Amino acid sequence: MLMPVCRLGRGWRIAAWSWALMALVPAAANAQAVVDQGKRLHSLDFSSPRELRDFFHYTPDRIPFISAHRGGPEAGFPENCLATFENTLKHTWAVMEIDPHYTKDGVIVLMHDDTIDRTTTGRGKVSDHTLAELRELRLKDTEGNATPYRIPSLDEALEWAKGKTVLILDAKDVPAETRARMIRDRHAQTHAMVMCYSFEDAKICYAVDKDVMMEVFIPERAAVRRFDETGVPWGNVAAFVSHQAPKDSDVFSLVHERGAMCILGSSRNLDHDFSAGRIGKPERDAGYRRLIHSGADVIEADLATAAGEALRPLQDVESSKKHFFRYRGTP
Repeated sequence: MLMPVCRLGRGWRIAAWSWALMALVPAAANAQAVVDQGKRLHSLDFSSPRELRDFFHYTPDRIPFISAHRGGPEAGFPENCLATFENTLKHTWAVMEIDPHYTKDGVIVLMHDDTIDRTTTGRGKVSDHTLAELRELRLKDTEGNATPYRIPSLDEALEWAKGKTVLILDAKDVPAETRARMIRDRHAQTHAMVMCYSFEDAKICYAVDKDVMMEVFIPERAAVRRFDETGVPWGNVAAFVSHQAPKDSDVFSLVHERGAMCILGSSRNLDHDFSAGRIGKPERDAGYRRLIHSGADVIEADLATAAGEALRPLQDVESSKKHFFRYRGTP
């Protein structure tokens, strides 16, 4: 059963529960997001919060992998869509960066923009629509074409992710504390983490739940040293370094010395240049591998399946982390 997180008064909470119950049938239809049960998925499956922390603990023999930006959308597969997440996992190991937004009736759904115009068949603000109204819409893919897929709730995404991957919950209009509490209350510490844009948010999330993992923005050596003073263990974080090459190249080694992994974005460079036709596939794929050789452990990529396939030669290695990289289903 859906358990919507509400920021409204008691009466509205009851309404939100009613809408959620009404949405159960469409939610079942949204299980179409399980694209093909006969296909093998690249799965990241953790039995405890400690295992997830161990996975993100940096070791020199770590296996590089992908953070699929908005789940890895491509033609036929919209962003922030369960079907898209599953399509990405058919090609590569990946965690999923996703975007939570409140509906009018206080349910959290996945949507990047404040409005639904670009990515759905509807128009207007997310916050001006109830969950039931949003269920009537269809998601659009990267080409602007309508697909069979519907807008998922965060509850559905958390349920889907168990045993498959880790969801990284961006901010949008949902506070860090709310995202941390939702992970705690849904017992999702093994398959979800909070994106924190400030160290204060990281401290708040850690206070909510000592088991919660966070992706924290740490772009330079001074930020590394400031984070040392927060009281938040490095074992609870992965460091997002930059969307570009960092100005302090030693930030990678400083984070690694503290036992955390580094995430580097490719959406504003390699992915953008390839999509604009400025570079070809060989240059793009070599660029992904170059980001790893520069010190990154995880690439946050728009072109998630392409990036994952480019990293495949770097993943076929002996590693103390190899047991985390599994397959689910039949080939």
